[in-house]
Amino acid sequence: MISTKWIEKRKPYWQQLESLITSSSSGLKGLSHEELQELSLLYRQTAADLAAIRQDPSSVHFARYLNQLMARAHNIIYAGHRASPGAILAFFRHEYPRVFRRNLKYCALAFAIFIVGGFIGTALTLQDPDFELQIIGPQMVQTIQRKEMWTHSIIGVKPLASSRIMTNNMTVGFMAYATGITAGLGTIYMMFFNGLLMGVIGTACALAGMSLSLWSFVAPHGALELPSIFLAGGGGLMIARGLLFPGVLPRKESLALAGREATILVLGTVPLLIIAGTVEAFVSPTGLPVALKFAMSAALLALLTSYLFGAGRSGRELDRENEF
Repeated sequence: MISTKWIEKRKPYWQQLESLITSSSSGLKGLSHEELQELSLLYRQTAADLAAIRQDPSSVHFARYLNQLMARAHNIIYAGHRASPGAILAFFRHEYPRVFRRNLKYCALAFAIFIVGGFIGTALTLQDPDFELQIIGPQMVQTIQRKEMWTHSIIGVKPLASSRIMTNNMTVGFMAYATGITAGLGTIYMMFFNGLLMGVIGTACALAGMSLSLWSFVAPHGALELPSIFLAGGGGLMIARGLLFPGVLPRKESLALAGREATILVLGTVPLLIIAGTVEAFVSPTGLPVALKFAMSAALLALLTSYLFGAGRSGRELDRENEF
């Protein structure tokens, strides 16, 4: 257990770090060489203090304060780094998976909302055959009843379809992220409605004996597309958290800190959605063997899972230093 004496001894250093952060609100150029050295030293010391405090459940208030203090310091220290191919590579190799793991609970919540929507869509479609008409429209219902897939038009115009699919998927992702500013209501709606839609279509295809056709189409690109939507939805819920629960910070600053992590989370989905859009246009609607499509889906999902949960773990303390 962390003693009160130890906390009182460390407090002046935390306050000094906070003072330097306030002084450097316009950037590192506002600090002298000595202040920059002090900022670096205090940053590392506070990271060590945070690691110690996290072991004491009774010090959760101080842990929350230091988390936010470290996030503010991190933003200032790394804001001045210019983008370069090496920096971009380092971002995807180290920072992005760490940001994901720090905020896994928000992505998991977005996924859970999607699943609830899917179950409700399935239940309502089974209970009321007319419900699917209200959700997917008569034209698509008739197509499914004729046991036809509605994706054949993609094959003839693959490059154009790929571009359109990428644009649509990115729009959905960025909307799920941006609507977090509505206290999360917009994000929750998008996650729920997309799950509802998936439940309705999946049930309608199952009733028409088209489940294999549907899921063999969805599987190849869905292994990347759906997780990307959940990542973006997690970003939206993070923004809502920063807005509604600022903790010890002013609401504006809390929202800015949450927004930074959320923005990183959603920007990292762009390459995933580009790959997913390409697969959806060039692979999903083709006549490739069903087993091959599902194998491709499993491989892509395994690679994504390994990357998000395994990359950037070389320095465990770095995860703690950057914790939000």
